[in-house]
Amino acid sequence: MERLQKVLAQAGVASRRKCEELIAAGLVAVNGTVVTELGTKVDPATDRITVKGKPIEKETLVYILLNKPVGVVTTASDPEGRRTVIDIINVRERVFPVGRLDMNTSGLLLLTNDGELSNGLMHPRHEVDKLYRTEVKGWISDESLSRLENGVMLDDGITAPAKVSLIKRAPSTSLFDITIHEGRNRQIRRMCEAVGHPVLKLKRLQLAFLTMGELQPGEWRYLTKQEVSQLYRIAGVSQN
Repeated sequence: MERLQKVLAQAGVASRRKCEELIAAGLVAVNGTVVTELGTKVDPATDRITVKGKPIEKETLVYILLNKPVGVVTTASDPEGRRTVIDIINVRERVFPVGRLDMNTSGLLLLTNDGELSNGLMHPRHEVDKLYRTEVKGWISDESLSRLENGVMLDDGITAPAKVSLIKRAPSTSLFDITIHEGRNRQIRRMCEAVGHPVLKLKRLQLAFLTMGELQPGEWRYLTKQEVSQLYRIAGVSQN
């Protein structure tokens, strides 16, 4: 017997958190009975589970690494008709992005239909590192770089310590790498604005141990079994 939200997430319905919201909203039924209590135990082998009236199907779990181009939105669908990361990925399974990059940020993005792994990787307690190549406006001072490293006060609180490595700086622009483990909305852009250096270009180079390798913008590949196993260890969840 397993928790209902875990079964839904493993079936690729959505992340575990989103599955919990679906249950609480009364959109999930087990053997014809609506279930709203989180933590309800079910047997995925014998129980008939439906979401919005449609039975869930046990999908093959897939794990994809994408080099996201600028101008593409990180969502499954977009009401404004903009190109999405799902439009790039040509797979049968209903994958979703793990976290997000804003439309003007490029680089490494992980997509999967494994809700348990996605939830584990995004949970703050695991502090999964994310490395970004950052170009900002103006000559950034050592003092400003130290502020980025030590924590910047934003409207949603002070940021956690970061790792910063200066690459070059000039009167017009500066370039540096920054590694964070938080996942706040537009966090690096807001951090740089807070120290007086708006971001001109932002690219994610690494997530945990994953890098893009030879992938060009718009290209993607499946993760290896070894990479998936390592991500499970980092996310603190058991691999079935």
